[in-house]
Amino acid sequence: MTTPADAHHADLDHAGVPRATVRLQLHAGFTFADAGALVPYYAGLGISHLYLSPVTEARPGSTHGYDVTDCTRISAALGGEDGFVALASQAREAGLGIVLDIVPNHMAADATHNRWWRDVLAQGERSAFAHYFDIDWQSPDPALRGKVLLPVLGDPYWQALESGALTVARASDGRPTLRYGDHDLPLSMPDGSALPTDAQALHALLERQPYRLAWWRTGAAMLNWRRFFEITELVGVRQECEDVFEATHALPFRLYREGWIDGLRIDHVDGLADPAGYCRRVRERLDTLRPGRPAALARVHPWLVVEKILGEREPLPRDWQVDGTTGYDFMDEVGAVLHDLHGAAPLNMLWLQISGDDRTFAEQVHAGRHRVLARHLVTEVQSLCARLLARARSDVATRDLSPHALHHALSAFMTAIPVYRSYYVTGDNDRDRSFDDDMVSAAAEAARHHLAPDESAALDFIVAALRADAPLDSAAGQLRTKLQQLMPALAAKSTEDTAFYRYGRLLSRNEVGSDPGTLAIAAERFHQRMQARAQTWPHAMLAVSTHDHKRGEDARMRLAVLSEVPEAWAEAVAGWEAHLAPLLAASPKGPDGIDRLMLYQTLVGAWPADPRALESEDGQRTFVDRILAWQRKAIREAKRHGSWTHPDLEYEHACEAFLPAMAIGGADSVLERIGAFAARIGTAAALNSLAQTLLQLTAPGVPDRYQGNETWDFSLVDPDNRRAPDYARLQAQLECRAGWSHWLAHWRDGRIKQQLIRSVLAFRRENPALFDQGSYRPVSASGDLAGSVLAFARECGNVEAVVAVTRLAARHVDPAEPRIPPQCWHDTGLHTGDGGEADGNGSGWTDILTGHAVTSHAGWLRAKDVFATLPVALLVRR
Repeated sequence: MTTPADAHHADLDHAGVPRATVRLQLHAGFTFADAGALVPYYAGLGISHLYLSPVTEARPGSTHGYDVTDCTRISAALGGEDGFVALASQAREAGLGIVLDIVPNHMAADATHNRWWRDVLAQGERSAFAHYFDIDWQSPDPALRGKVLLPVLGDPYWQALESGALTVARASDGRPTLRYGDHDLPLSMPDGSALPTDAQALHALLERQPYRLAWWRTGAAMLNWRRFFEITELVGVRQECEDVFEATHALPFRLYREGWIDGLRIDHVDGLADPAGYCRRVRERLDTLRPGRPAALARVHPWLVVEKILGEREPLPRDWQVDGTTGYDFMDEVGAVLHDLHGAAPLNMLWLQISGDDRTFAEQVHAGRHRVLARHLVTEVQSLCARLLARARSDVATRDLSPHALHHALSAFMTAIPVYRSYYVTGDNDRDRSFDDDMVSAAAEAARHHLAPDESAALDFIVAALRADAPLDSAAGQLRTKLQQLMPALAAKSTEDTAFYRYGRLLSRNEVGSDPGTLAIAAERFHQRMQARAQTWPHAMLAVSTHDHKRGEDARMRLAVLSEVPEAWAEAVAGWEAHLAPLLAASPKGPDGIDRLMLYQTLVGAWPADPRALESEDGQRTFVDRILAWQRKAIREAKRHGSWTHPDLEYEHACEAFLPAMAIGGADSVLERIGAFAARIGTAAALNSLAQTLLQLTAPGVPDRYQGNETWDFSLVDPDNRRAPDYARLQAQLECRAGWSHWLAHWRDGRIKQQLIRSVLAFRRENPALFDQGSYRPVSASGDLAGSVLAFARECGNVEAVVAVTRLAARHVDPAEPRIPPQCWHDTGLHTGDGGEADGNGSGWTDILTGHAVTSHAGWLRAKDVFATLPVALLVRR
């Protein structure tokens, strides 16, 4: 293999911190070669690093790469190692680096394509890979001791056996295999044995295998290995074992040492036994490998970020030695500051009126946690209860704790945990455990209110087990680990995949990493959080869209406008409801109030900005199909009218028929009225989007753009958010040099957002220290529209920039363009704190976007000058 040429790294920052990343979703339809063709475009946009979805071998047809089948090889479907090296070389030639997304927590439980998993199924505990996977070989279920449960059958086991769906054949090498649909499973048979010819003989043979076939519906209650959330196609990997860590990380470490990649994104770090220890090990290895990289790269700091969802006031532990999170926390912060706090009460009233549900979001999460524990994570709860009981009976002081008390206490405690997980490990008394200790104590007290005295004693036992200072591989250490590994699965499934689809006050706040119960935050709170970022996590990722988002960044910003005009929104909804009343009366099985209000919001958020997108039948059909796909997923995730495993098809069909019925009436139909409402708030929404974009590009951290979202992004939850972008259009638009006035007037095509990104990233390229090391200082505003301005200064050495954006402008925005007309700003201005005018002429600033000069007098900038052309500004002192 060749090594990267050292001559093409002048553009990489001296500290190795990306200027900006772009997330690219790789799959068989978008390969390394396809990504390579986009390198000139993204270099021209100002991106410094391609941030790639997982590149290792995955299940055939994988659209995301997280179902890894071989950690040691680059996917042939993506172009193999040669294709990857070609992409990396193209990137280096253009001055770009590469960040890889790796998946340490799990692999595909696929015996056909995952050779490690196949070996375990062939040899059981004797397999050299048996300890690679998180399997309970000593299951409380006697039928599973020494075996792996495989819930892959579409019918109950005996039916599959009797029907002939299970067949035995010999592979090309002569070895016997069991075939069932797409599954090809190993069979252990004595040499020379005849293949079974009837169901009884096949059953006898299967009973001797190291695995036990089962109906897929038994997985939730019987599984004896750790899975990813509740997905039985993904098996947990034990990164706490040194040889497992080495085997699963050999490829990314080699690619880093050879200079092809510059950093890593760690997927689902909370699923690991010891996230802190794992992250430190990765950091240590990268630092060890760095001196052996190509000369121009040996001085570059390896960038390391983790997918971690933080709760309210939850800190990312400093001792993990990472550069930060992947940015869900920033997505929440920037979104919240662009919502109006005053909209909460009227939006609450509308939600109650339509839904009839007066529960808070916190109460919805609590109910969701109860349901998920009882119906979806059954096997995890049962396994934990068995471990807790065994632990309790090993001590005379706790031997009287009953299985019933332990189960109730565990459920009550887990339901009360407010974050994704705790991080207790062996010998961690030297670290700051205050957040975990306080959080666990508060959760225990909340749980205690729902427990009887004997159950309260069981709760104390569980908390002590969670905090036990015991080696990781001891029984007590394994119990502690299992308690903590249940937490993130419960948090994700009950919040993002249940409560988000049950509570719909304003769907722009139902986003990964956000609390929908918090509609907005004040500017002061936003500034506090950004100052903390500058001081503590200046190189964390800043996201506004991801491959996992519930709604695209611009769909959220359009819905955010509803917090500014809740009365107009309520009036519009009332009109739609009245118009649809006869339809609802004729179809009582149709969507209930909760699903209708969520549907209205989804239509408003996803409606194309350019009306031409819906002029053709194909455009209309595509849009309706996208909404219907979202609706089906929303119904099943909510679990109020069926679920993925038990769908209520009658209700779903009625909801599917409801959307086309909304189009009845032509120009006066409810669907057309919804489109007209979306258009009416269009300029306010676009203004929000431009503000969000500039804040992301200038706040402390590394902005991460998502593929194709350089222009408007009105996407919905996956798979909608993974549709292929129109790169030909994006590249053509980037070449446009018509100017800001033209882009502003034609804002619907999204070029104004794309050009904003290009301009700001060019400025970041010229001033890397300002953003890598610069301080953050709030800039205050005063005057009639002070609440519609958010501004701050970034300073480093003798370079100072002031970032100013318009927000909460729905009542003042120009109906034709996304800005407040200059004359409407009146006496509003910014206090830059630049010390006045020594020469009497004022201090000179230049807006690097428009090139316009702006003068401050006594540290005062007039808003009508700052926002003379655009609703956002990036000012640099002349």
